[in-house]
Amino acid sequence: MTAKENIDLNTISEEDLLKARLCDLPISIEGTWLKECIDQLYKELQDKGLVHFQPPCYLADEWLTPLGEACVGIPFYLAHPTLIRLEKRFMIEAEGEGKDWCMKLLRHEAGHALCYAYGLLKRKRWSTMFGAPSAEYKDHYKFRPYSRSFVRHLDGFYAQNHPEEDFVETFAVWLTPGLDWEAKYKEWTALKKLKYVNETVLQIKDRKPSSTSAQKYWRISSLKKTLVFHYKQRRMNLAEEFPDFHDPFLKRVFRPEGAEAKGEVKANDLIRNMRKDTLKNVSRYSGERQYIIDEILNKLQKRSGELKLYISESQQRDIISVCSYVTSLCMNYRYTGQYRGNKRVV
Repeated sequence: MTAKENIDLNTISEEDLLKARLCDLPISIEGTWLKECIDQLYKELQDKGLVHFQPPCYLADEWLTPLGEACVGIPFYLAHPTLIRLEKRFMIEAEGEGKDWCMKLLRHEAGHALCYAYGLLKRKRWSTMFGAPSAEYKDHYKFRPYSRSFVRHLDGFYAQNHPEEDFVETFAVWLTPGLDWEAKYKEWTALKKLKYVNETVLQIKDRKPSSTSAQKYWRISSLKKTLVFHYKQRRMNLAEEFPDFHDPFLKRVFRPEGAEAKGEVKANDLIRNMRKDTLKNVSRYSGERQYIIDEILNKLQKRSGELKLYISESQQRDIISVCSYVTSLCMNYRYTGQYRGNKRVV
């Protein structure tokens, strides 16, 4: 029996699953809900007149469209419920879980594939409308939450990340079935970009792609790393460590052991109880991913326990202080690429 045949995702223990290599996972797109989503994407493209454009989709280690390739990588974990649960166990959320979220991401990635298939990035008017496609990509970017120059499709104001992302997000909005984008963006500067997408598709819809290159980079069949290494790597790359950085904030907001009133609540219990609402609300207003916020809350909860801190006179005030603090850290991270920056955020 091969390693792949030895893995039963319905019965395997988490410990054994984490030891498995990505290339040995017995998963595929065929026969899953992902195939239905891909078929819907192709239908949406056809309904818009793009009858010659159906970017191949494959299982990869994350959502991606390889640079210059007209194909779409879908995260492997979406191919099986057990893997979705494991993803959420380590990353808090499984990006693309559920048909609505998956379709939003597929439309986004299809926009990248369209650029490469039809050479749109080489067009002068494209650069005039969206900016230089050669601009540097950054992990973190400044965004204007109230700007009407950019459409809003994915969370985090992603259209403001890069000129290519601006086009892709605009394309995804334009492609969304049942969305009256002309009415929704009537008073927005972004409407010009939507009209440009519409005009561009009218020009290319009857043509076959000028490039059919579809190299499926980072496909899971070629990845020999184990799941435990995969998640360790992701957490290491995407979450910043800061051991005692929170101490000034925690000691200012909460009270030390011995100074508490009768029946007062421990600070780490308060943070634990407010965790769910904090994750949701801070993610919504900062645009940061939930696992990043969860990492901060973990540190706050653990450190406040180590310092043996208790809530102050007002529990409501402490809740507001913690939410504000976590939000400020996330915003600083988005604007500077660091939680600390040159000055401490307290």
